[in-house]
Amino acid sequence: MSDETVFKNARLVLPTEVLHGSLEVRDGRIRSLDGGDSRVPAIDLGDDYLIPGLVEVHTDNFERHLMPRPKVSWAELPALLAHDAEVTAAGITTVFDALGVGEADTESLRGSTWASVLKTLDACQAQDLLRADHHLHVRCELPAPNTIDLFEPFIGHPRLSLISLMDHTPGQRQWEDIELARIYYTGKKGWSQDKFEGTVAAAEGLQSRYAKPHRAFFVDYCQTHEIALASHDDTTVAHVEQAHAEGASMSEFPTTLAAARAARERGLFNVMGGPNVVRGGSHSGNVAAADLAREGLLDILSSDYVPSSLMGAAVRLVNDGILDLPAAVATMTLAPARAAGLDDRGALQPGLRADLVQVHMATLPQGVRHPVVRAVWREGRRVL
Repeated sequence: MSDETVFKNARLVLPTEVLHGSLEVRDGRIRSLDGGDSRVPAIDLGDDYLIPGLVEVHTDNFERHLMPRPKVSWAELPALLAHDAEVTAAGITTVFDALGVGEADTESLRGSTWASVLKTLDACQAQDLLRADHHLHVRCELPAPNTIDLFEPFIGHPRLSLISLMDHTPGQRQWEDIELARIYYTGKKGWSQDKFEGTVAAAEGLQSRYAKPHRAFFVDYCQTHEIALASHDDTTVAHVEQAHAEGASMSEFPTTLAAARAARERGLFNVMGGPNVVRGGSHSGNVAAADLAREGLLDILSSDYVPSSLMGAAVRLVNDGILDLPAAVATMTLAPARAAGLDDRGALQPGLRADLVQVHMATLPQGVRHPVVRAVWREGRRVL
């Protein structure tokens, strides 16, 4: 016996247009779309938008729940369940949990092992406790001495789908401005001034010793295991050229217009943060995501550190007249799915997974539209 659901009176956001009509789901897949009104019993969406489930390729939100304050650890299970509920409430049905490996501070998340966290994730998935489809995105800090050792629990893990190569050495890439780096590490990370100064003093030596061999290790791992690869904080054309030669499919958070242009010319997807759009610019003083969108260089939106910013940023780009709604929705659905090699989702098309989000557009007092997630389905099953 098949499992069927029909949605009617919906504004269906397709890759190139918005169609008012109905959508039929059978056995977890989209069976058909119709521009007319359904004649069979159906869920009436009341003229709300129906969009594909969002595909989030880079979010630090799980890390935030595991360590909500500097040096304050939270138990893995409640942290994972809270993270899962939060991303689903933001309309995210496929999430790449970004977990960083490599840091000298063994009391930090990225300086300690992820083995118990992975066991918790596996147990929750085995018991069908999670609303979203969780994948692993391992963020590898190349200059850190312990990066490869800390990567060991991820080797061969079936959910490992993306690796990004990072180098947060102060004075380059994201942290060209040392003072902005100081504010970030002493504020968010809770570092003392002495610790920050000591880290800066040691950074160049660590980079020269470890970055190149670690980079070669992870590039080889991605190639031999067919894992998607992303560069991070590309600043120059040379950065992009290196990532392209290594087989990267994404340039995460390029910091300059020149780097974003170089990535586009070489076929890499440019990923930019939703908070960058919502706040009106980068907190690190780098290129604004909206400026890339105006230049036609924005491919993928990521919520980065605020899950709700993903849809908020897309609608902000529409409200500002930079993108139309189908193009804005594609930056958080179809484009990230394709960049990550997920060909079974990301659009309202027959045969694809029925990952669906009902979105109501509320009008704020100043006349600006704001998206409100009313319901979420993953493979045809309602999860919110």
